[in-house]
Order: sequence, then C-alpha cells, then structure tokens
Amino acid sequence: MYDIRLEGDTRAMLRRIRSFAEIDKKRINAALAEGVRESTLERFKQSRDPDGRRWKTSIRARQEGGRTLIQTAQLRNSIQARSDASGFAVGTNVKHAATHQFGEPGRTIRARRKKALRFQVGGKWISKKQVRIVIPARPFLGLSDEDMQELKAAVEDFIGRED
Repeated sequence: MYDIRLEGDTRAMLRRIRSFAEIDKKRINAALAEGVRESTLERFKQSRDPDGRRWKTSIRARQEGGRTLIQTAQLRNSIQARSDASGFAVGTNVKHAATHQFGEPGRTIRARRKKALRFQVGGKWISKKQVRIVIPARPFLGLSDEDMQELKAAVEDFIGRED
C-alpha cells in the first residue's frame, strides 16, 4: 500500500494532469501521420531506407538514367496517411509495394499471352518461356531515428500548447 501526500497549492498540477486527458488526440495523430508521410516521400527523393542506407539502384534506373522506384511515380504518389483518435497509419495499397518494401528472393515470371517473354540484356534481345528474378528489398516505409525524434518533439510541442 502506498500513501502519497501532497502539500501546498496543487490546483495547477491537477489542472495540468486533467489537461492531458482532454488532449485532442485526433488532431495530434493527424499531425504525426502527416509528418511520417512527408518523411516517407523524402525517402523517395533521397533513394534511402528508414535507416539511411541507399537503395540498390534498379536495372531499369541504371539503363535509362532514371531513379529507382520512381519510373511512373505511382508508388510514391500512393503514400497516404490516415488517423483518428486511437492512432495513425502511413502506407499504400499499390499492389507491388510489398515486393519493393521486403524484396523478392526469387520469383518465376512466365509468358502468358505469347510463346515467350522478350527482353533486352546487355544490348541483346532474348526470348525465354520463363525467367527467375530476384528483387532486392528497398524499404520506403518505416520510422528512422530522426522520425522518432521529430514525433517526440511534436508531441511535446503539442502538449506544451495545451496549457
């Protein structure tokens, strides 16, 4: 059993404790979600994962002089943030997003509509009924240490304004 005795004027402290219970959780989660979304979009500009490691350059980007994961910008433009009073989420519903986030250790692609797949390798055209591909992970979703610091600062700032 614990006894706590407070002496002096505790009204300010009790008001502060009550204010925490009345924080606009929906608004703070919306702000946090948007911050994480912006950080995720920045990763596409920098071609880096949440840990700061550079993505392995894709074959397409190397051959065409483009940028990895940004051929049409569909994936980048699909990043959305959702929030409510209970929390927030940042992600995408693009079909191939998981393949890029987690990688593919070995997938077989087969010709469906024609007799063979036709593609160019090293300047030569090749036809194959099927090919096995390996796609390295290029994580774009997640929280970096910097993201965590920014989330913490945003919450502290938000709480500080609630006085």
